[in-house]
Amino acid sequence: MPHLHIEKFKQIDFPKVCDEVSFNFIASNALHSDEKLIATTVEGEDFFLLVKEEENRSLLKTDKLTRPASIHNVHKALLAYAKAAGLHVITSNVPQAPKNIHLQEVTALKKIEYFANEFPQDKEVRIEVGFGSGRHLLHQAAKNPDVLFIGLEIHRPSIEQVLKQSVIQKLDNLLVLDYDARLFMELVPSNIVGAVYVHFPVPWDKKPHRRIISTSFIKEARRVLKVGGTLELRTDSENYYAYSYETFIAFDKITLQINKNKDIAISSKYEDRWKRQEKNIYDVTMINDEFSQELAIEGDFAFTKPGLSAEEIIALHNKTFRFEGGFIHFERVYRLKEGVMLRLSMGSFDRPEHLYLIINNEEVFYYPEYPLKSRSNLKAHKELNKVLHG
Repeated sequence: MPHLHIEKFKQIDFPKVCDEVSFNFIASNALHSDEKLIATTVEGEDFFLLVKEEENRSLLKTDKLTRPASIHNVHKALLAYAKAAGLHVITSNVPQAPKNIHLQEVTALKKIEYFANEFPQDKEVRIEVGFGSGRHLLHQAAKNPDVLFIGLEIHRPSIEQVLKQSVIQKLDNLLVLDYDARLFMELVPSNIVGAVYVHFPVPWDKKPHRRIISTSFIKEARRVLKVGGTLELRTDSENYYAYSYETFIAFDKITLQINKNKDIAISSKYEDRWKRQEKNIYDVTMINDEFSQELAIEGDFAFTKPGLSAEEIIALHNKTFRFEGGFIHFERVYRLKEGVMLRLSMGSFDRPEHLYLIINNEEVFYYPEYPLKSRSNLKAHKELNKVLHG
């Protein structure tokens, strides 16, 4: 992860603009004085820089929850803050090179709001979850120009590599998103997807609740798939294959195809590695047989004025509130110049949303963006409103 080790952290006067980077405000951890968050905007992307102060030096990097998909914007923000504050940098892994020429032309990288506001429905959609090196995704997009491909990935170097290739290959039918696929599926309209690809997902043998294949994910896949559409799992893990088969077959009615060591048109670098090691490759393909009802989600993320004082809100730190089908957990609390900020996890147990909430004398709002408008998040929002009202 890009970072700067600095001799001593220095705070600037907010707001401030330096080298086309806006530094908007600072939030200080209410319980741990060694942590601060700096609200930053670069090329329309809002995110936090994280400051961790240590005894002999401090660390400046991006906050994990809000870091943007563009690594270049992270680099730009770190260097700009160091310049604006006159920081003495001890060590750095941040390059000062200009933005890659191909990335300057990118239009494929989207934020979740793009899909939440108006999901593209003018052509068949296919979704790849965790595209890794992007070989399969790029091959499919080039081979099927009349299909819209949406690739989801959280590994930043993989995202940038695919974005470069999308420009080099002049692919105008490919969109890329850095987001949790389990949440993303909840806003996809029903009956528009031709295929969902889940190729070589992380096995998560010690944390099975983090696996992408689950009962809820399969339900959402069945809803978004067209009749005849497929959910395709490809894995080298016998444990993941066995777990997934049991999860699929638990449905009352389902059509599956099982293959072992099946050759496909394009293979990932991971698959090439497994084949050299003579590992077995397993495919479980679910074929959707049913037409689903249209997606309908009612509600909004408006807040009523909190009834709790700032100190009572700070006292919510590390508290968890459970309700039917979900929870709210107050992970951290921060003091602002005016008001407080909370870091939350909320929503359903198997696919929670992680976000920030700002509370001041005038308003209450999520930052830097609203949660995904899903049934579980809307329900969690109502419960959150109740907690803050007291």
